[in-house]
Amino acid sequence: MEEVIMTHRINELQLENGKALRDVEIRYRTYGRLDAEGSNAVLYPTWFLGRDTDNCWAIGPGKALDPDRYFVVVPNLIGNGLSTSPSCATSEHKGSAFPVVTYRDQVHAQHDLLVRALGIQRLHAVVGWSMGASQALHWGVEYPASVGRIMASCGTARTTEHNRVFLDGVTAAITADSAFADGDYREQPVRGLRAAGRVYAGWAFSQAFYREQAYRTLGFRSCEDFVSVFWEEEMFVRDRDANDVLSMIETWKQGDVASGPRFNGNLAAALGSIRASTLILAAEQDLYFCAEDLEYEASCIPGARFEVLSSVWGHAAGAGVNPVDSAVVDQLTRELLEQ
Repeated sequence: MEEVIMTHRINELQLENGKALRDVEIRYRTYGRLDAEGSNAVLYPTWFLGRDTDNCWAIGPGKALDPDRYFVVVPNLIGNGLSTSPSCATSEHKGSAFPVVTYRDQVHAQHDLLVRALGIQRLHAVVGWSMGASQALHWGVEYPASVGRIMASCGTARTTEHNRVFLDGVTAAITADSAFADGDYREQPVRGLRAAGRVYAGWAFSQAFYREQAYRTLGFRSCEDFVSVFWEEEMFVRDRDANDVLSMIETWKQGDVASGPRFNGNLAAALGSIRASTLILAAEQDLYFCAEDLEYEASCIPGARFEVLSSVWGHAAGAGVNPVDSAVVDQLTRELLEQ
């Protein structure tokens, strides 16, 4: 399968808050080839703590995102450490000086990438999980004529108050470490990052996941082993920068397709402007992107289909870590892409 890693540069990205982020680099990966008509492009954004390689599970011959049929573009989120982020920005924006980048800003940068670098005017689909789903829905609102289909799994168009409370807890864990030094640290605040991982561990998987000790299917012998190795070390400490993590949290917290003068906070009106064929997928035991919230948002999108994935894996049911759930996600994605 043909795979290419590239970097797209934007001299100045005008942000929703009125500031400008200069010398922006969007690191992205593509699979397959764009057809002669330019009609087979699928955008597949990354998610919180995710990087382009973490989306590979859903791409491949015989899968819904088959590179023999589609040209799949996977842009890294601004703030994730690969695209422009606090850890790798120019001196003007480095570290604690990095501005808040909203989903709308992310989508505008991705649009620039598609049009200027790849010559793509219209997307066959935008597919996303978690923060990727939120970006997909923002695409539908920001560029309604440019998106044919939206597959939004386990993510919302507006970040709920409950999400923000949860995210404030993760933020507090990182910033409470004295080594954080208000974001101007000389060494990574590892104790704070580990604490954040432990906070997060209780949310991404359901109560039933732990009750049934489903972490054993991932090769962990005990709950403590799972939390300390997978969450603390692998997800929050290894190859992570604290300001990058906080930047992604701010993007998530600010999420709202209805913000700004166009819709003046009217969520139903914003979602009602989506013209793409849309599938909203909720995970039954997702503890922060609750099925009720996703069902309401789906009801506001003309003709949207709403499905619930029954799984003990909670929010992670849509992340490609469990083969049974992944097969369901793949089938639903295939149905949408082929309609």
